[in-house]
Amino acid sequence: MTDQHRPRSDSGFVADVQGVTSTMAHQGRSVRTETAGRRNTALAGTPLLIAGVALAAANLRPAVTSLASVLDEVRVSVGADQAWAGLLTAVPAVCFGVAGVLAPRLDRAVGVARAVGLAMAVLTAGLLLRVLDGPAVVLGGTLVACAGIAVGNVLIPVVVKAAFPHRVGLITGVYTAALAAGGGIGAAATPALEVALGGWRAALAAWALLSAGALLLWSLGARHTAAEVAGPPVERRSLWRSGPAWWVTAFFGTQALVAYVVMGWMPELFVAAGLDRGQAGLMLAITSVIGVPAGLLIPPVAARAGQQSTWIAGLTLAGIAGALGLWLAPAAAPLLWSVLVGLGMTTFALAIMVISLRTATPADTAALSAMAQSAGYLIGAAGPFLFGYLHSATGSWTASMLLVLLVLLGQLVTGWVAGRPRFV
Repeated sequence: MTDQHRPRSDSGFVADVQGVTSTMAHQGRSVRTETAGRRNTALAGTPLLIAGVALAAANLRPAVTSLASVLDEVRVSVGADQAWAGLLTAVPAVCFGVAGVLAPRLDRAVGVARAVGLAMAVLTAGLLLRVLDGPAVVLGGTLVACAGIAVGNVLIPVVVKAAFPHRVGLITGVYTAALAAGGGIGAAATPALEVALGGWRAALAAWALLSAGALLLWSLGARHTAAEVAGPPVERRSLWRSGPAWWVTAFFGTQALVAYVVMGWMPELFVAAGLDRGQAGLMLAITSVIGVPAGLLIPPVAARAGQQSTWIAGLTLAGIAGALGLWLAPAAAPLLWSVLVGLGMTTFALAIMVISLRTATPADTAALSAMAQSAGYLIGAAGPFLFGYLHSATGSWTASMLLVLLVLLGQLVTGWVAGRPRFV
């Protein structure tokens, strides 16, 4: 292993990777060894690759948020019922969880550069397919698009780890900021595109231009690889028996559940408190937009620290304060509660970053990314359903908000442990 591909050395805990993996093997962990003659390669960390990472990340949410912003028009136009709309909104999180498991296999089969490029191509095809016909085609096309997103979700952190081993925090910040910006723009711009282009089909299809552009830029940025170096046999192991890996997965799942609840239900809390729909939508937009500057600023600073537990705890406590405000006095200071909730949701950037920082090799990063995101998004998908069910069953928001606060406390604990400086 070259110095370029060693894990970060500024966190004060990095041991020699060969010694770590050798110890794991002697401890009886599940390890499979690839062909002994295999050579280790990584994409070259060029400015063009950074641009490719950013534009690819910007495409990982508009497929979802653009549809959500015109969902009622789509449902009426294709003659579908509310059950279909509910199923459609559940597809992304479930697909992220299921399809994400296959991403490391695709990485091993064709390489990470081709795998991410294929993900962008599949995303583009899904965006075009879903506007061609009725309810089944909309649902199927969204499923295809989200399968491409799932692969990107898992493998882009692997690119960050391998191509930018000494700038994990900075590039993770670029990635998460672009992801947040893409989601916000998708939601905000699609209604205007619907008016300008004459309908929801053209408005939704227009986002395929962005993903096609990402495919082109990625193809250019991922052409160059770092110098090949002959290395020892590549060890591939399961992380499902790793305690630290489960802590990272639980942290990812708790923050995902809270995020899905906020995106699905926060406007309703404000409307119930007396705000109009426009004001409620603006509060949700503020919550989302905070992720852009926070995603750029927080991960680089947190990555340079010996541990990330303090940062995770601080942001989670901000989220708890915002949730308490939403519950107890939503109309008293809606802007403040939105800002605090938005700060709490920036733990997503740290959840992505610890996947890279808690792993010694890009292969382990791919395995942990698949595990944490697949299980985490499935956990997150249950959040809006449980929140809504408790509200319907009790006739108030109390039980629903207690659920959110309980999950946030779980996020505080799991994030504290996941932020500790140790390898999975």
